[in-house]
Amino acid sequence: MKIQSFQKSVIVILIGLLLSTISFAQKSDVKDYRLRFNFNTIKQSDNSRLLEVKFEATNKKDRKDKVPVYEANIIFINVLEDQEIILGKSKTDKEGIAQLTIPENHVYLTNKEGYINLKAVFEGKGDLDSEEDEIAIKDLFLDLNLSEIDSVKTVSLKAFTLDSLKTKVPVEELDVVFSIGGMLSKMPLEEATLENGKYKFEFPENISGDREGNLDVFVTVDDHDDFGNLILKKNVNWGLSKEKAQIDNYTLWSDVAPIWMYVVLTLLLIGVWSNYIYSFINLLKIKKEGKEIETEKN
Repeated sequence: MKIQSFQKSVIVILIGLLLSTISFAQKSDVKDYRLRFNFNTIKQSDNSRLLEVKFEATNKKDRKDKVPVYEANIIFINVLEDQEIILGKSKTDKEGIAQLTIPENHVYLTNKEGYINLKAVFEGKGDLDSEEDEIAIKDLFLDLNLSEIDSVKTVSLKAFTLDSLKTKVPVEELDVVFSIGGMLSKMPLEEATLENGKYKFEFPENISGDREGNLDVFVTVDDHDDFGNLILKKNVNWGLSKEKAQIDNYTLWSDVAPIWMYVVLTLLLIGVWSNYIYSFINLLKIKKEGKEIETEKN
């Protein structure tokens, strides 16, 4: 046990050393690992843009052995031909992730096709060589409208880009996912493909919200070839409050009780009657043994 504890302590110390520096302890260690430098961007609900790099080292023999590269300085750049504008810098955290948020009103350099070319660069340090990754995306705008039309809760979405004259251009054949925010993850509502930049559907009834019935409606675009990743969120008072949901789900005077109530009641009745029968049989045995004892005494 002491040897195992010592080995675990050594492993913890080695991992700590790997996490506390952006270079490995020895050059031979670097050769055993393959560096992964992944650059991604997400346009957020407030139209700001999140730039994110995940930087980690994966063991060439054991792919489950992954070590985040910590305190690596990442430079985020907007590129147009020979022009380069530094958007900002960020260091990777203990998970090997560096993030930078670009505000909504930022004006990017774009090429003739309207693409924004973004680059993330690690200039190298110690035993680690330089790394970089580049992505090109178009700026997409989502307009989510939650309203009641003729007493029907309706979700409407418009998707468009802006041309050089800032004129809205509807986006064709865009795949999106509508979902509801949950405690641990989002609950999908509708998967749709926009036609002429529009999509509309009726919001389902009897969805639980918070205590006041509020809930978050999300629209997401994942890994699109031109637009990358987008997420849009709006809050609306279309859900059942917790008190209302509990009343609807656990009402005892409804026409049909939940199945689990039948199962529990049946098990309880079986248990009670089994106890009665067991007790009755034991009483008969006691009575019979009592008579046999009295017969032997006489």
